[in-house]
Amino acid sequence: MRPVFLPNSIEDALEFLRAEPKAAIYAGGTDLLVKMRSGAMNFPALICLERVDELRGVQEDGENVLIGAATTHTGLLEDPLVRDHFPVLTRAVRVLGSPPVRNMGTIGGNIVTASPAGDTLPPLYVLDADVEIRSWEGTRRAPVSDFILGPGVVDLKSHELVTAIGLRKSQQWDVHHYEKVGRRKSLACAVVSLAALMKLGSGGEIDDVRLAWGGVGPTVVTSAEVEVLLRGKPLSCDTLKSAVPLVERAVSPIDDTRASAEYRRIVAGNLLFRLLEYVR
Repeated sequence: MRPVFLPNSIEDALEFLRAEPKAAIYAGGTDLLVKMRSGAMNFPALICLERVDELRGVQEDGENVLIGAATTHTGLLEDPLVRDHFPVLTRAVRVLGSPPVRNMGTIGGNIVTASPAGDTLPPLYVLDADVEIRSWEGTRRAPVSDFILGPGVVDLKSHELVTAIGLRKSQQWDVHHYEKVGRRKSLACAVVSLAALMKLGSGGEIDDVRLAWGGVGPTVVTSAEVEVLLRGKPLSCDTLKSAVPLVERAVSPIDDTRASAEYRRIVAGNLLFRLLEYVR
């Protein structure tokens, strides 16, 4: 019978982690516990963070917003700061899993799981999110794009704990878009997803744009080349069509049981055309 630690503070959690450096850390457990039950993962001990209040909730500090790592997806949907300032994240969380999964699963868990199909990840990439990491040595921060190294692999040492996600408010974006394509219309794991932020000029031109695709590479895929091509151009079918070959070169999808690599590549480019609904 493996021990389960239930800390009441971050300090308690770090103390338990120091005693059991190979323990698995979880809050909702919607991914971890399923894998453990199937035998895909095994750990000598567990550290459950559900009683650590300081890891939950959304805090505002001027232009900065800090989301506790153990904040549930439902908590994000209900928070006015997230809804008002980061609609692209709200759109993604709204289609993440089912209500029970959203009630239990956490944003920190979605990041640390580092699935290429994770719904919160493309929005966090386009929002330039930072991951806050604590240990007895202190606190460090890393851009989410540097923190996630590959499928299921993150820049987290055995004595470290993800405590929060930092976002900066921005009023410059006119468009906050998230869409995913799955094998069904609800409760679907993303085959391909796209998060997009756009600033549109008075004439309908694309003044600025940020794009990130999920499910088409070992990590979330971004392309400075695509963004540069789109900037200054009208938001039109012709403009987006010209960017599709660059998207198809930027992504590196694989074949699996849910979709072929070729299908994913085509869908990644075609999702750009969804942005036409924002033409003024």
